[in-house]
Amino acid sequence: MDWDDLKLFLAIGRQGKLTAASRRLGLDVATLSRRMTGLEHSLETKLFERSPKGYALSEAGHALMQHAEAMELAAEAARERVGQAAETLSGAVRIGVPEGVANFLLSDICIELCDANPDLEVEVVALPRVFSLSQREADLAIAVSPPPSGRLTVQRITDYRLRLYATEAVIDAHDGFKKDSELRRARWIGYISDLVFDPSLDYIPHVVSDVRPALTSTSLLIQLRWLLAGAGVCILPDFIARAYPDLQPVRGEEIALKRSFYLIRHETDVRLKRVSAVADRIVTGLRERVQSAG
Repeated sequence: MDWDDLKLFLAIGRQGKLTAASRRLGLDVATLSRRMTGLEHSLETKLFERSPKGYALSEAGHALMQHAEAMELAAEAARERVGQAAETLSGAVRIGVPEGVANFLLSDICIELCDANPDLEVEVVALPRVFSLSQREADLAIAVSPPPSGRLTVQRITDYRLRLYATEAVIDAHDGFKKDSELRRARWIGYISDLVFDPSLDYIPHVVSDVRPALTSTSLLIQLRWLLAGAGVCILPDFIARAYPDLQPVRGEEIALKRSFYLIRHETDVRLKRVSAVADRIVTGLRERVQSAG
């Protein structure tokens, strides 16, 4: 078997679609299809069940996937061990993370990592969704809920606090929100309910019942802009609100929620030096920054 063919096989097996694997590899679909047909002929077995929906691994394909992933890991570990006589890290590490974490917690940590390791490439994918590490969408992921299953290692990083925030003008306009009726009368800002990628982000029902937010977005940064413009009230993590003196917590500590951040990795990646080192720095850095927010 040609190792290059196995790398193509891994990409198709993880993506499930020839076109998606083609884009990721930078290889045209016809060449990719021909190479996979050749690999199947050389092994005298069918690796994929092909259908209009895509490429699904056959029983033989699943078996080969385990061996191919082990070979991939061994090759990467060998590259690190032989090619890194220095103490610095090199290569790429892709991190899947919610945009609020990326903007307010992770950005400085990435700079520190690259300053200390000039040959390290840090890729931050900041999207409001769950990342699939099995499909190698990322090497590491930061999530607000642990995954239910999979060949993954999960580490709870830290808890963080959220409170209800508004500008001082909005708070004054509602008499300090001393009455629950004022809370219900306010314009609420939040996530689009049917597009919330994690149920733990559906905050509003945990604070007040029978309220439907008037301004909603999948983007926390857009919610923040509305909040700063005095458009209403919004539940926001303390580590974000602390950067904006104009924002004040409504009723102080009375209205508060607690959530957690989790670091998720593919179980085979724990042996890779650069991924482990980046993961360790993310864990310590996030803990420091969240705890400093109070």
